[in-house]
Amino acid sequence: MTGDELLRVLATLANPHRLRVVAALAKQRNYVSQLARELGISRALLQVHLRKLQAAGLVSAAIEVSEDGKAMKFYEVTPFAIQLTPQAIVAAATTLTMGSELDPEVGS
Repeated sequence: MTGDELLRVLATLANPHRLRVVAALAKQRNYVSQLARELGISRALLQVHLRKLQAAGLVSAAIEVSEDGKAMKFYEVTPFAIQLTPQAIVAAATTLTMGSELDPEVGS
């Protein structure tokens, strides 16, 4: 994993809602309405988090047609493993191309 990819994944997972989404989807793939009910958040907010998780490569989606003909978008966790050691951070840091745009604290 490159430094940029590691930053993207860690920044994405640094949100309690997104951690809960990944945890729920790790147990069972699900569609937005049901997942929103289970997590107690709005569908709109859930979709924002799902887009960020998908952009980071942590979840994937597939549209399926239900028996009544309704199109439903199912999400599931994309298999991933992150081993965070000092050596892994050294290796990732040597490949960084991003500046400080991921960290709003830098430069303020």
